[in-house]
Amino acid sequence: MTVVDPEIGMDIINLGLVYEIHKEENRLRVVMTLTAIGCPLAGTIVSDVKHAVLPLGYADAEVEIVYSPPWDRHRLSRVAKMALGMY
Repeated sequence: MTVVDPEIGMDIINLGLVYEIHKEENRLRVVMTLTAIGCPLAGTIVSDVKHAVLPLGYADAEVEIVYSPPWDRHRLSRVAKMALGMY
């Protein structure tokens, strides 16, 4: 997916925000978290995820935001760590 966290400027996959992706017939179910509870852009990110699946041939997406396990910097990919200067 090419969904970017607008505050960080990095895609949600490399940030380690996506925990699970389930294919359910003609829909996709995405279980993900945010970098902070109460993120003011949560609605934008969820909307972006839903719109990103349409070109993939899915009719709809369900996005479930969870906070357990909590996100931390250890979930960052190597690409994200390098881009964010954390290597």
